[in-house]
Amino acid sequence: MKIDVLTLFPAMFAGPLDESIIKRARESGRLDLAIHNLRDYAHDRHKTVDDRPFGGGPGMLFKPEPIFEAVEKLTREDTRVILLSPAGRTFNQAVARELAGLGHLLLVSGHYEGFDERVREQLADDELSIGDYVLTNGALPVMVIIDAVTRLLPGVLGDEQSAHQDSFSHGLLEYPQYTRPADFRGMKVPEVLLSGNHAEIARWQAEQARLRTKERRPDLLQGTD
Repeated sequence: MKIDVLTLFPAMFAGPLDESIIKRARESGRLDLAIHNLRDYAHDRHKTVDDRPFGGGPGMLFKPEPIFEAVEKLTREDTRVILLSPAGRTFNQAVARELAGLGHLLLVSGHYEGFDERVREQLADDELSIGDYVLTNGALPVMVIIDAVTRLLPGVLGDEQSAHQDSFSHGLLEYPQYTRPADFRGMKVPEVLLSGNHAEIARWQAEQARLRTKERRPDLLQGTD
């Protein structure tokens, strides 16, 4: 997969995207990731990318010219252009799976008070938010999306089943898991997990996943009962 990121803060991406699974995915060629500074597409002396909104209001908006030029240069036939914005649809595991099946993502990191509306209308294929809270800019949400999508790419995880058993992969939180020792300070692993009966273990895991979801995230079960 090819992912391009358009941001005002490229230095924020150094470190998180150079470690662990993302690093291995890049080294293996399964992820082709490039970070682009939006100011490189502004041509005035001060590299201006923002301006005051018509009609007044607080803060500044991204100007259309640098974003249009950058997106038009970076876009290819299979590109999906995604704005990171509080106004976007909520990013979740289902959206991560959707994006992981694409060939090229162009993630445009938000900042200031947002984008000139013409960017939304003419350039964006999608708009995403990672939650109902405010961050300084869109760099961290971009990194969250890259991480969630990359681990779903074929061959990225050492165990291909890991991604299928993660929380949210089947609409539920993950069931409780245990490792050795079987008895730690009097806290014992449930007997069913030691039984070797795979059918019973699978039933227990499914039941526990549903109970945990009902207790901690009942919103995920709405419409399923």
